[in-house]
Amino acid sequence: MRKLLNLTSWVAIAGLAWTAGYIYNARYGGELSWLRIMYEQKMALADQVQESKRVLILGGSGAHYTVDAGVMQQELGRPVLNLGLDGPIGLDVILPSVKDKIRPGDVVLLIPEYLLLLDEDGFGDRSGQFGIAIGKPGLGRIPTQQLAQDTLMVGAPTLRALTKSSLDVVEKGKLTGYYSDPITQNGDPTVLKQRTKSKWWQMKIKAPISDYAYQRIVQFRQEVEAKGATLVLGLPWLYASDDPQTIENVQKTATKLAAIAPLLHDPTSFNLKTDSSFFADTHYHLNQPARRIRSVELAQQFKQVMGDQIASSPINQPSQ
Repeated sequence: MRKLLNLTSWVAIAGLAWTAGYIYNARYGGELSWLRIMYEQKMALADQVQESKRVLILGGSGAHYTVDAGVMQQELGRPVLNLGLDGPIGLDVILPSVKDKIRPGDVVLLIPEYLLLLDEDGFGDRSGQFGIAIGKPGLGRIPTQQLAQDTLMVGAPTLRALTKSSLDVVEKGKLTGYYSDPITQNGDPTVLKQRTKSKWWQMKIKAPISDYAYQRIVQFRQEVEAKGATLVLGLPWLYASDDPQTIENVQKTATKLAAIAPLLHDPTSFNLKTDSSFFADTHYHLNQPARRIRSVELAQQFKQVMGDQIASSPINQPSQ
């Protein structure tokens, strides 16, 4: 009997400790909590914009910190929402997490980073934890073992995260995170992070799109069309090496993506950039002038692909 009471006590203590860790990680203070809040804000924006013929931009942070949906909206004359999230969530979780917001007449512009395109199973470091944080554990049919591990980890704050939060409270008087800054009514970031100490290096792409990612995007096109919407794909801008292997792999990727859906890209450069001055803190995230250039270019490519549909579509601007 005494052993049973001791075991019960330890289980209760472990449960309380996990709950405290979950509250920090997923509800308030941890990086996962800021990502959850940003996701919920973007989904709320998608609900608010009732106009038809919307353009929904999907992807990881390579969409969130790269596209200026407000500029694209001005260029296209139709509602454009930046629903980009975070690459480590994984393609298998990103896509179903936004699928319910797609309506008939929408155009879904998916701009996946190579992190997503080269992945072999559709899952990333934050797949399970993100699903738990937004109240949809197992989203994307995450494997049981990974979900169990992620469930345990979501209740275990790291020492590094706790130290950062403590310094935030002391120095700023509030908790902050990578995704804690406000977003605009188009879902765009209001603050762009800048590269600080680490030096630039040109990324190399060592393989073309994985078979898994290709098949998942094929499936996603079917899911989008089942909702009466249209899928368009885009290659990301990337600060990259122009070595033959990188160019060959990116060209192969572009060819396979173009076989799935219309592909927005520069057929000369394949969106590979060798000038780091376009970029902010990562090889994908752009600074403000580059975001505008990129967004105007995307709008022009979009018009080339969807020109007739745009011309025949009465557009109502969303309220700002």
